[in-house]
Amino acid sequence: MTREKVVRIWDEREVIYPPKRWRYLREKREKALKVMERLEHFDPLLYGSVARGDVRWDSDIDIFIPVGVPSYLIELALEGLVRRRKIVMATPWHLIKGVIEIDEETTVTFPLIEPTDRELDFYRWGGAIDLWGVKTNERVPGVNKKLILIVPTERGHIEREVIGRESEVAKTLGVSVEVVTERVHVLTRRDRIGRTGIYINEEVPDWMSFEEALKAIVDRDPNVRRKVRERGGV
Repeated sequence: MTREKVVRIWDEREVIYPPKRWRYLREKREKALKVMERLEHFDPLLYGSVARGDVRWDSDIDIFIPVGVPSYLIELALEGLVRRRKIVMATPWHLIKGVIEIDEETTVTFPLIEPTDRELDFYRWGGAIDLWGVKTNERVPGVNKKLILIVPTERGHIEREVIGRESEVAKTLGVSVEVVTERVHVLTRRDRIGRTGIYINEEVPDWMSFEEALKAIVDRDPNVRRKVRERGGV
């Protein structure tokens, strides 16, 4: 998917969805539901554009498990669906996550260390719904990669610029203002200088568990070792 740039619209506007867009949303929700039902004991969240509703044909289906769970339980629940497994850490200061790729557009992510409240707020920032929300066709507000707040309506959504409305956005999303200002800083900086790369993005071999792979990284990387000692592995 091409990188989306931050935009400045200065006002709000309504976007009305054509039938094709509603069909994309329905199809991606149906696909997400099948995966989330397998994970129902782990309180899965669907986040991003498929939770908000402003999908495109190439939108990813992103599912997050917000609680610490031994990875083998997740893999058992997803038996027959797992295509690829990775450990990801955006920067030495961010959450260490396991990522299971189901197909080219569908991933399940889960924490390998105890997540902080602020890290969990990241998913509310983008818009997140639980299994019941998917079943009942709920759509929630969230901010896209262009730093536009998406507020669902019956006909589509309302778009509002985030910059200059940080307090309002925080209240709408139920997150702290600090989370909003941090994400604004990160995304505007990325827009200005480009993505600088992911600190860790390693495939987990078929014969190794996520926890074993993380231990191997801990043994060689002092930044990861420090983070695991601070939070504890799951």
